[in-house]
Amino acid sequence: MAHVFEITKDKAGEYRVAFKYNAEKIFWTEGYSSKASAKNAIDSIKKNGPGADVVDNSDG
Repeated sequence: MAHVFEITKDKAGEYRVAFKYNAEKIFWTEGYSSKASAKNAIDSIKKNGPGADVVDNSDG
């Protein structure tokens, strides 16, 4: 599987979601207090991600 969502627990006890492609971390979320919230974040990314706008703020 080239694409994967990974849920981990950090030193502060919060759950974080990382999106990986070929084992490379592409992006990650804020910390969540519950695993259910982390799973909701994954569902939201899957649902809303394909239609998300691109905002280019690179031009100063």
